[in-house]
Amino acid sequence: MPWLPGLLAGLATPMALAQPNPALLGNKGAFIADVLRQMTLDEKIGQLRLISFGPQMSAPQLAEEVAAGRVGGSFGVVSRPEQRPLQEAAMQQSRMKIPMLFAYDVIHGHRTTFPIGLGLASSWDPEAVRLSARVAAQEASADGIDFTFAPTVDIARDPRWGRTSEGFGEDPYLVSQMARAMVEGFQNDSAAKPDSLMASVKHFALYGAVEGGRDYNVVDMSPMRMYNDYLPPYRAAIDAGSGGVMIALNAINGVPAAANTWLLQDLLRKDWGFKGVTVSDHGAISELLRHGVARDEAEAAKLAIKAGVDMSMADEIYIKELPGLVRSGQVSQGEIDKAVREVLGAKYDLGLFRDPFLRIGKAEDDPADLKADSRLNRAPARDVARKSMVLLENRNRTLPLRKTGTIALVGPLADSQVDMLGAWSAQGVPALAVSLRHGMAAAIGDKARLLFARGANVTEDSRVVDYMNYPNGEAREIVQDGRKPQEMIDEAVAAAKQADVVVAAVGESRGMSHESSSRTRLDLPESQQALLKALKATGKPLVLVLMNGRPLTLVWEKANADAMLETWFTGTEGGNAIADVLFGDANPSGKLPISLPRSVGQIPTYYNVPRLGRPFTPGKPGNYTSQYFDEPQGALYPFGHGLSYTDFALSNLALSSRTLRKGRTVEASVTVGNTGDRAGEAVVQLYIQDLSASVVRPVKELKGFRKLMLQPGETQVVRFAIGESLLSFYNPQLERVAEPGTFNVQVGLDSRDVLQQSFELLP
Repeated sequence: MPWLPGLLAGLATPMALAQPNPALLGNKGAFIADVLRQMTLDEKIGQLRLISFGPQMSAPQLAEEVAAGRVGGSFGVVSRPEQRPLQEAAMQQSRMKIPMLFAYDVIHGHRTTFPIGLGLASSWDPEAVRLSARVAAQEASADGIDFTFAPTVDIARDPRWGRTSEGFGEDPYLVSQMARAMVEGFQNDSAAKPDSLMASVKHFALYGAVEGGRDYNVVDMSPMRMYNDYLPPYRAAIDAGSGGVMIALNAINGVPAAANTWLLQDLLRKDWGFKGVTVSDHGAISELLRHGVARDEAEAAKLAIKAGVDMSMADEIYIKELPGLVRSGQVSQGEIDKAVREVLGAKYDLGLFRDPFLRIGKAEDDPADLKADSRLNRAPARDVARKSMVLLENRNRTLPLRKTGTIALVGPLADSQVDMLGAWSAQGVPALAVSLRHGMAAAIGDKARLLFARGANVTEDSRVVDYMNYPNGEAREIVQDGRKPQEMIDEAVAAAKQADVVVAAVGESRGMSHESSSRTRLDLPESQQALLKALKATGKPLVLVLMNGRPLTLVWEKANADAMLETWFTGTEGGNAIADVLFGDANPSGKLPISLPRSVGQIPTYYNVPRLGRPFTPGKPGNYTSQYFDEPQGALYPFGHGLSYTDFALSNLALSSRTLRKGRTVEASVTVGNTGDRAGEAVVQLYIQDLSASVVRPVKELKGFRKLMLQPGETQVVRFAIGESLLSFYNPQLERVAEPGTFNVQVGLDSRDVLQQSFELLP
């Protein structure tokens, strides 16, 4: 960067140089107190700024601000050659020599892209999720990144919400397990390790519950529902050690999260004991004016700092308004110090005070090619992607396919490398991703013939195409074929007629499941529906490979496809991983982490609904039970559903006791057997139903699961220990209680078909 030496040489330091005392480094509290003591008010407020590199500030401007002590961190600076001069400005030119923090959205991989959040959750395998985060941390830290805005743990029960793709689904227990695994993978016992990232769980809080599934919309929810259903995953991530919390953009019961003292002080800090740093979402403080809770920027800054927003992302309000607010007495020096202490604490925990270049390293060690294939971790990406797929249908054992004969591969997503990566793909390079076409071709070699036809565009709706191609939207590309729709369908039908089986890759472009990509319809776009109907008319076996970032409504597809494989967006190695499953080199083991509705009119469709006084009873329809009269009841595919190329059977569910005394446990045991002819992984799921409580409780709740590999003919006994913690809930007084009474223990391979036994919790 030729501009930097002259710029730094010309910067004057207006007061005596100061610096952290290295003799105090062994005592975090004393060290940070000493740093705070030496800082000016302007320098303290500077530490609260997280600046967006590029759109918000050019590189020369950012370096000047850093040297002046007016920036605490940056996001979007994702390579060591870019970071090094900025860190040098902080360490050589700033008065206090406080290191910069470099942040980035590492959501489901960094340079190697893993499956999106829904795909990771579909593995029902915390070790696979932990592995994906560990690899991402190693890659991102090698690019100088210290801090990631992940994991996304928002409970999503309305798939119209575009950010459903980022999270882990609808269930508090499952999402909590995945949240814990991802934090552990990122931080690896200590964020100070050079190959670790500090996690920042998001979006705190309740972002997945926005009304109508419309991004940035309001959330209005009873405290009891918050505590029982929506807050547990955030708490799990914090208990796992997440060093940061990103604050949501939505309002909660009338108060925006970024101005919500109850949320950020009473709940997060006092009740949960969080000791880390809070970061606003992009521009959230200035948005307090548009929410209508701040009359001007000064009031917005005051509301945010008093509520507990430590670091302001991409927002100039703190630097503009906080000095005057402190001078006027409206904000105290103590409130500023409290926020700065957390920012400095995060940098301390990241090891940056001991070595500001811990992850940046020396220039001579910089990679020659940042985008080199050799920097990728393809093997774990392929392995995790295989685990993430859910086999929804498989009539007449259509799958696995044989590597012989002629296969027609069609569909707008069959040869799309960019869509394979999914949204928020960090530094994933589309050209290095394996498309389904390439994966299948590699799998069959010269043993079979693979015909390809695009068949349709993802959509012919110009409104969607224009929106997804707007210039500043990451991951919004929709590639259009300029031919007439019927011309593309005719080409696909001609290929299908020559083939023994048709594989159709259909779904959404990655930009259709993204931030600010809410949808009012969840069916396949008309262009793809027309293609599938034409393919069905050929009479050839039809296999659907779904690529999407949210549940879709698949009623026609369920009735007409011979097999359906839900792959979500599988990442860099997606094409190879999908081919592994299609051809039987891997046996699918994924289970749905979110229910698939029959139609938008059913939403919300989630399995753990509260019990009703007039529930729908299958086989006993009537006008006075809770139902839709124009559609079958319940999800098209329930939470926990997923088929295999082998068969599993559960039997002999037994409890060690029919009563449970407080402080003790009951053991539930069940025999699971592989009754098929292939090795495969089963996911045994434990659900609990509270039959009588002081408040309405769910029809059932996931409270445990085990994933295990079984050889053909093999059986194993799976055991679950059930204690008060699995039976407890938050009552209207927000007390955690386990009330005496009868509980049903349900064990199944999905949430719908279960074995059941019961026991009594004694007073």
